[in-house]
Amino acid sequence: MRFFGFIIVALSLMVGAFAAPGAHGPNGEHLDGQASAGPAGSVPRVETFSEMFELVGQLSGGEFSVMIDRYETNEPVLNGKLEVQYKGLTALAKFHADMGDYAIDDEKLLKALSAPGKHALLFTFIAGEDSDLLEGTLEVKAGAGDEHHHTPYWQWAALIAMTATAAIALVFFFRRRGRNGTP
Repeated sequence: MRFFGFIIVALSLMVGAFAAPGAHGPNGEHLDGQASAGPAGSVPRVETFSEMFELVGQLSGGEFSVMIDRYETNEPVLNGKLEVQYKGLTALAKFHADMGDYAIDDEKLLKALSAPGKHALLFTFIAGEDSDLLEGTLEVKAGAGDEHHHTPYWQWAALIAMTATAAIALVFFFRRRGRNGTP
């Protein structure tokens, strides 16, 4: 009986090893990355600021999403006009009132920005009477756009070995129990 209890406890503790790597939170963020103020993991980001505005953008989910705040007050700047330029490509962002972000979904620009490397971007932003040019670099690492996480083969082998061990332990337990005449 002790052996059977030990196997159950050991298997229960090992389950976390298979659930944790690559785990995602409710909004799809990676829970196994370093803690940071922004999204965790390998989501390509750009951060830049000027005397007037602060800009944070990320490339994920089939769009380039940009949040803009006033630099001094950190107050979100809503309903402005944002244009992004990269190597002769120009795209206007659509403002999403529900999220408070500016989203770019231009296929040519997204394809160019998704390529691994450092991408120098020029942002032109107009909000009422204020306008500004901001420069920033979006760094895309190789494989950063891969949204699917695959479990390494060694983890699958370990899971199969643990399952086989548990099955053998159960057979041993019930055979032993049957020999002792216990129901």
